[in-house]
Amino acid sequence: MELDLNAEQLIAKASFKGFADREILTIADQNDVDEITSQTLLNALAEKGYWGALIPRKYGGLGMDPMSYGLLCEEIGRGSISVLSLLTVQAMVSTAILKWGDDAQKEKYLRPLAEGQMLGAFALSEPEIGSDAKSITSAAEPQNDGHVLNGRKKWVSGGQIASLFLVLAQCAGQPTTFLIEKPLPGFRIEPIKGMLGFKSAMLAELHFDHCLIPAGNLLGKAGFGFSHVAGTALDQGRFCIAWGSVGLSQACLQACAEYVSQRKQFGRPLIDHQLVQEMLADMHTHTQAARLLCYEAAYLKAKSDPRLIAATSMAKYFAAKTAMKSAADAVQIHGANGCSSDYPVQRYFRDAKILEIIEGSNQIQQTVIARYAAQSF
Repeated sequence: MELDLNAEQLIAKASFKGFADREILTIADQNDVDEITSQTLLNALAEKGYWGALIPRKYGGLGMDPMSYGLLCEEIGRGSISVLSLLTVQAMVSTAILKWGDDAQKEKYLRPLAEGQMLGAFALSEPEIGSDAKSITSAAEPQNDGHVLNGRKKWVSGGQIASLFLVLAQCAGQPTTFLIEKPLPGFRIEPIKGMLGFKSAMLAELHFDHCLIPAGNLLGKAGFGFSHVAGTALDQGRFCIAWGSVGLSQACLQACAEYVSQRKQFGRPLIDHQLVQEMLADMHTHTQAARLLCYEAAYLKAKSDPRLIAATSMAKYFAAKTAMKSAADAVQIHGANGCSSDYPVQRYFRDAKILEIIEGSNQIQQTVIARYAAQSF
């Protein structure tokens, strides 16, 4: 589907697809087994400028428009959702600094982020706190030379390799965000292994024990941490994940289209069996529908239309749900082969489940969507 794409976006889409085919799909399964994203791939993303895709050109970024960035996320997600998660948190940190950072913070951080010399990570969830983000317990106490932070953060995508962390903490009872560089005394990173999906996203748990944060690393104002700064990051994250979910669903469709043409059962190719056709038809239709919702979100984002929030929630909800259904059907179509590491659909299935949880679970998105629906009449 190439609805409303201009010539520049069409060229970019082809370039993104080629990158995913060459640099990601060839190593995604092995990275999944090793539970890493290889340094070679991290370097390739930097060489293409993708770490700074949303950062303005004056700071060394690519300054992509929302539609082009969505197309990039789709293709990266088609290759590996773990890699998409790294690109997503980089965009979340960059976007938050762009909107809420002061001039000194923008000058200090945006160019290294754009060049991939510095990788960002977003730290909100805690061992006991997930969707109820306003109830975080990590606390920062003001001191003359900054703030002292104590607490833990968990499920931090890219936490093992990031050098800049956007961290939400309570400060005098007010949600506040800080930019924390690695290394700092009292800041320890513990890798998380053995995840169901996102196995090569290099997740980590962060430990802060009387960690002194310099005064210049407060991002935005005290009390604005959740409603403004983290809200900006999460909106961007949902946008990325929605598009990446379309990419994963597309990967399922491509894998199945090839498989059903070659695999025979009862003397006929699988594609000739009507129940297989039903699954393939639903997969194709729902993927196209999810893509259209993402197109709408990108269109509204480019216009800074306030309807963007609801549109992004709908796109993320439906696309993640579609990815899960597509992956489940892909495994079913592949049969026992679909449960084997010889085929990528088992990775798609495990990753798809995570898409229904991160950046606001399906249930959180339904709550948001329902409230907007009630207000629209």
